[in-house]
Amino acid sequence: MQESKKTWFRNWFDTPFYHILYKDRDYAEAQLFIDNITEYLNLPEHAKVLDLACGHGRHSIYLNKLGYNVVGADLSENSINFAKEFENDTLHFKVKDMREPFDEKFDAVFNLFTSFGYFETENDNLETLKAIKESLSEYGFAVLDFMNVHKVIEHLVAKETKEVDGIVFNIKRWTENGYIFKNICFEHENESYDFTERVKALTLNDFEKLMDQAGIFLLDTFGDYKLHKFHEKESDRLIMIFK
Repeated sequence: MQESKKTWFRNWFDTPFYHILYKDRDYAEAQLFIDNITEYLNLPEHAKVLDLACGHGRHSIYLNKLGYNVVGADLSENSINFAKEFENDTLHFKVKDMREPFDEKFDAVFNLFTSFGYFETENDNLETLKAIKESLSEYGFAVLDFMNVHKVIEHLVAKETKEVDGIVFNIKRWTENGYIFKNICFEHENESYDFTERVKALTLNDFEKLMDQAGIFLLDTFGDYKLHKFHEKESDRLIMIFK
């Protein structure tokens, strides 16, 4: 049985199986969101943008096509090595822990599609927010796109089987001690694998407290990728704009 001896995200995100399981994500919807949010932010031409927790860099690449000078950063060396094949003069990728601020300053920092709340302690989440703030230019904005935990927990699917590229993923979900867990078991080439995702079930109120501690100003909240207002019981997402 192949299991994590490192933190779960450092281990799981660095495997090819993570990208296989999530290969069918709706990237058209993601691009619509990026179109909407960059228009809302009214970023200057050739703005410097940081895509934090960029994975394989698909959204960094799209941001770059919109004309921005983009840096994609991720903890996964395998993901960054993959993304580096798409680098150009205005698109670069680097391995980086999101708890550490960048030396350079950005006009916008994007942390998209629930790429937050993985860490062991509350302080790590606080340090991440501080690092984002410190990586912003004087007139920069940050966008943190998280799940709406109220709706997610209410509609949590306890068990699910999903087959992708001939691999059968057996998935279980549950909540415990303020976290949402997702266990993923499967076999591949006669090896058994077992990974468990864990994300802190942070509410808007939780984020507001963390942001207050970090000296961050929350400017606006949205509840979906079309930028409708956030409603706790109805919204699919919790999208926060801050500086």
